[in-house]
Amino acid sequence: MQTKIEKIDSYSALAIKIIESHEVADLDFLSFREKLAYSNISHPEKRKEWASSRKAIFDALQSLHIPYPGFFKDEHGKSQSMNGAGFVSLTHTSGYAAAIYHRNTPVGIDMDHIREKILRIGFRFLDPSELDYLEKDPLHYTIAWSAKESIFKCQGKKGVSFRENILLEPFDSKATTIKGKIRGTDFADHHYQVNVRVIDQTVLTYTTW
Repeated sequence: MQTKIEKIDSYSALAIKIIESHEVADLDFLSFREKLAYSNISHPEKRKEWASSRKAIFDALQSLHIPYPGFFKDEHGKSQSMNGAGFVSLTHTSGYAAAIYHRNTPVGIDMDHIREKILRIGFRFLDPSELDYLEKDPLHYTIAWSAKESIFKCQGKKGVSFRENILLEPFDSKATTIKGKIRGTDFADHHYQVNVRVIDQTVLTYTTW
């Protein structure tokens, strides 16, 4: 799989891409501001991750026949389109980059490699009720973390705690969708449906507002 594009509906699409090196010519679609940002990344792996995630969103947009507008990060660290149209979320993890775009509503996407060490830090991001139903399984914990990350990115504001403010309904490790909500913030009681994929040893989740 070099790039996998999934057209969710006529308004949205996501793309998953293997992280790889890119020739400068491959990145001609970038805006001047993005090319400047890319040139200032000195670490080789960071350059590959950054470029691969931009290529993923470019491919997702092509599937929707939407010109690439260029993207920047706002004061909350959320990616925004330079022309103010549509909503985007980017992510990368070991070996993969991914992106999702929606014409009308905010989106969030996340990818995480499944690692044993996540079991040791569950108390930092999980509510006690979530700790009660989750199996002591790295996959189950990684799905929970990733789902919360996607919700966090979708709501798009700093100051939201994974443990205190994002609550997931009980789910098992084979679930393809998870329900969750924001509580105790300006977006209290807003509900999300998070979609789940497992690719090799990597969890992918995404959600829309």
